[in-house]
Amino acid sequence: MPETLAAVDVGTNSLHLVVARTTDGDRFDVITREKEMVRLGSGSTDMKELSAAAIDRAVAALRRFRQIADSHDAPLRAVATSAVREALNRGVLLRRARSEAGVEIEVVSGIEEARLIHLGVLQALEVYDRRLLLCDIGGGSTELLIGEQGEVLASASVKLGAVRLTNRFFGGDRLHPSAVDSCRRHIQEVLASFDRAAGTFGFELAIGSSGTVEQVLRLARGLAGEEPLRTLNGAVLRRKQVSTVVDAVIAARHDGTTAELPDLDPKRSDIILAGSLVLEGVVKRFGVKELVLSEYALREGVFLDTLSRRRGGSLPHLRDVARRSVIDLMRACDEDPGHSEHVAHIALELFDATADRHGLGSEQRALLEAGALLANVGLFISHSQHHKHAYYVIRNSDRLVGFTDGEIELVALIARYHRRSAPKASHVEWSALEADDQELVRVAAGVLRVAIGLDRSHRQAVASVQASAVDGTLVLRVTPTHPEDDLSLELYAARERSGLLADALGVPVQVVVGGPPA
Repeated sequence: MPETLAAVDVGTNSLHLVVARTTDGDRFDVITREKEMVRLGSGSTDMKELSAAAIDRAVAALRRFRQIADSHDAPLRAVATSAVREALNRGVLLRRARSEAGVEIEVVSGIEEARLIHLGVLQALEVYDRRLLLCDIGGGSTELLIGEQGEVLASASVKLGAVRLTNRFFGGDRLHPSAVDSCRRHIQEVLASFDRAAGTFGFELAIGSSGTVEQVLRLARGLAGEEPLRTLNGAVLRRKQVSTVVDAVIAARHDGTTAELPDLDPKRSDIILAGSLVLEGVVKRFGVKELVLSEYALREGVFLDTLSRRRGGSLPHLRDVARRSVIDLMRACDEDPGHSEHVAHIALELFDATADRHGLGSEQRALLEAGALLANVGLFISHSQHHKHAYYVIRNSDRLVGFTDGEIELVALIARYHRRSAPKASHVEWSALEADDQELVRVAAGVLRVAIGLDRSHRQAVASVQASAVDGTLVLRVTPTHPEDDLSLELYAARERSGLLADALGVPVQVVVGGPPA
C-alpha cells in the first residue's frame, strides 16, 4: 500500500523539505518540495554556537514544514547536519523545534550523513553497479564517499563547507589579496585525509550533489551563453568548467560585481566563492575529469531510510546496515564475540518475554541488541572500568552507521550501564535524556545485566529464557543447553544482577531453572 512521508534536511545553509509517496518497490514520487535559507552556520568562524536569530528562522521554517506535511497526512522526519552537530547550544534548537514546531530533530554524524546522501543518489541515477566517488558540498562540511552496489567502501566528513569557509576567509566586504590562496591551501590540506581511501579503492565515476555543485553548473552554462537546463539531474560538469567558474567568481568578487554573474542565485552570492573553491579542490585532488549531477541527496536518503525503518528492513531485529556496522565494531574490539552474541540472544528473548510490562517496541529492541553486542568493546582499552570505556568507544567510533546521533547515545548508555552502578541524576549523560529515553535505558540495561549473568561462565549453558507472573513476582525460567549442565553460577550471577530490572519493571524478579518457582 502506498505511503506518504515527509523528510527534512536541517542543513548549515538551508532547510529542505520533500514530501513523497511510495510507488513500486522502494521508488517514490515527489509530491512537493520546499526550501528555506536560514543560515544556521552564520555569524561564527568555528560554528560552535547557533545564533538566536538563526534558531528563530529555523523554528519558523520547521513550523511551516510541519504544516505542509500535515496537509498531506505525512509523518515527518527531520535530520540535522554539521551546524547543529557541532553547536554547543544545539539543545536550544532541538527543544524549541519540538515544543514550537512539533518536529523532533535527529542529529546525525558526518559518516551517517554521507550514507544517507548515497542512498538518495542511488535513486536519482542508474549507477548502482559502478564504483563511484560522491562529493556533497554543504554549508558546514563536505561529505566524500566511495561506494559500489549500495555498499559504502569508504567515507569521510571534512570541515569544508561554503558557509564555514566564507566566515573564515571571505567574511569582509573586500577580498584580501591572499585570501584565495590561503583558502586553497587549507582545502588541499583537509582533503588529503581522503587520499588513502581514494588510492585504495579508486572509482570510475564521480557524482556531485548539493546546491553548490548545481550552482557552479548553472554559472558555467551562463558564462558560456548556454540556455539553462530544465533539470540538472544527470547533467555533466567538467573540470574545465569548474576552473572557468572559479576564475570568474574571483574576478567578480574582486571587482564587486558578483551579483552580476549570469544565473547566480542571489542568496548564494556571498558563499559561492568558497563553495566553488571546495569543488575545484576536490576535482583537482582526486583527478576528477567530470562530475555527474544528482538532484537527490540527503533529504531523499532520509525518506528512503525512514521507509526502511517503517517496514522493518530485511531483518526482524536490527536494520541490516546498522547491524552490520555493530558486528564490525564488536569484532574489532571484543575479545570474545561469541559471548556477546549469545548474551544479545538471551537479552532479546527476555525483552520479548517481558514486553507486556515495559511496553517498548521494535526500534527500542534494536537498540538493546546493539548495546548487548557492544557491551564489551571497552575491554579493548582496559578491563578496569570497561563499561565506561564501552560508552566512549561507541560514542566516538566512526564505524557505526544506520543510527542517528541520539540512537548512538542510547546504545552507548545501555552498554555503559551493563554493570556496576545504576543510572543516577549525577550522571551528566543520563540526566540529559528525555524521560522516555531514560526509561528505555533503565529497562534495556536491566535486561542486559540479567542476560550477562546468564552467561557468566561464557559457556553458553543457558539456551533460552521465559517469563511469567507468579504471586506478584516476575519469574524467569531458564532452560539449559544440555540437561546435565550445571547452571548454579549463571543463576547466582543473574539473581545478583536483577535489581535494575526489578526497579525498572516495578516488580520483584526471581530466576529459576525450568519448572515452577521455588
